[in-house]
Amino acid sequence: MTKFKRTFSFLLNHPLGKKHPAQTIFRFMIWQLQCLLSPAKMKVKNFVGPVKFYANKGLTGITGNIYTGLHEFDDMGFLIHFLRPDDIFFDIGANVGSYTLLASGLCGANSTSIEPAKKTFDILSKNIVLNNIHPKVTLINAVAGGSASSIVFTQNEDTMNHVVSADESKRDTAELAVITIDSLLKNGGPALIKMDVEGYETEVLKGMGETLTNTTLQAIIIELNGSGGRYGFDEHKIHELLLSKGFRPYTYDTFTRQLNLLENYGSYNTIYCRDMSFINDRVKNAKAVKIMGEMI
Repeated sequence: MTKFKRTFSFLLNHPLGKKHPAQTIFRFMIWQLQCLLSPAKMKVKNFVGPVKFYANKGLTGITGNIYTGLHEFDDMGFLIHFLRPDDIFFDIGANVGSYTLLASGLCGANSTSIEPAKKTFDILSKNIVLNNIHPKVTLINAVAGGSASSIVFTQNEDTMNHVVSADESKRDTAELAVITIDSLLKNGGPALIKMDVEGYETEVLKGMGETLTNTTLQAIIIELNGSGGRYGFDEHKIHELLLSKGFRPYTYDTFTRQLNLLENYGSYNTIYCRDMSFINDRVKNAKAVKIMGEMI
């Protein structure tokens, strides 16, 4: 019951869910029924515009898009409005590909998508083929970190998969290669990075010193929610690092296309932006797309 209360709270407080509560609840109930009738079957669902994705029961990283159009509404809205076809996008902790599909399937950008968990990576790969965007997407089944090495990673926790800390005891794990983000710059630097690595951000940033100073990088969507504590990391130091590189923290209002400066980072995703004149010009002049009957 608590899980359903939490789900309904999310649905009815979501920016599109609030505008279309009946449609949102209907989508949720239909999906639950489909999962009840065929829980293991992969189903193809429409996303935004021509983009589609595979989903089945338990894939919380993508099924939220079924109910609300865009699960992480304002962060995804920012990506849609900011990216252009000539851009490079790095999706660090891609899961099954929500952000990558929007970046390359809708915006036409070139994506490099890193996902360590094999089961999740396989669905990510299928989503790329489903949308025929494999020429625009480089997929990497590895962990992003501070230096090339190997590390133990969980495999069956969906969006909560993470690097296993020293004091954890986990059953379903795999030893994976660690790569640095700087090693991916041979084809050019990204304009936008999304990083969702369940507390391992500090180590990822150690391996992207060159990336952070590259003038092509204009924005980073990063999750700082306290998860770094499991590794003994102080996430405020991430904030200070990004400030030192010329970034400032913002939230984005997708409906008004306004970026609002924060005094500190948020408790969930925060958008760190660099050249505000350039970024504001882009988001203001981006083509509108229709999602759940709303033009954004």
